[in-house]
Amino acid sequence: MILNLTIDTNGPACHEITDRLADWLLDRGDGVLTLLIRHTSASLLIQENADPEVQADLLAWLERLAPPADDPSMGWISHRYEGPDDMPAHLKAAVLPTTLQIPVVDGRMMLGRWQGIYVVEHRRAPHRRQVVAMFQASQF
Repeated sequence: MILNLTIDTNGPACHEITDRLADWLLDRGDGVLTLLIRHTSASLLIQENADPEVQADLLAWLERLAPPADDPSMGWISHRYEGPDDMPAHLKAAVLPTTLQIPVVDGRMMLGRWQGIYVVEHRRAPHRRQVVAMFQASQF
């Protein structure tokens, strides 16, 4: 079973997709959910979903880790064709995962109590991001 999710973004942010995936998985039994984001300047992440300050702090840390290419500290970057936020977005996506695997039991993801699944947008401009979800039922 495959699901293609579309997530519209508008600048750096964490977009929770947990509920959309949970609805799709209902009544699917036991197995494994595999997720892939089809982009090189955005990421997937399992992170706390109880306190939005966690996502804000994460985004602030990523910005400190890889500021825009026009920041004086980023003078070493040569890939600038797509704007000052593009290469830093690729760096952020290299640090965070672009695929996830999650066990599913009785149609429910085995996430922890405070965990959610996020698309993390690294670019400043609006984008339409694609996430492919594949559920593989257990053979047992």
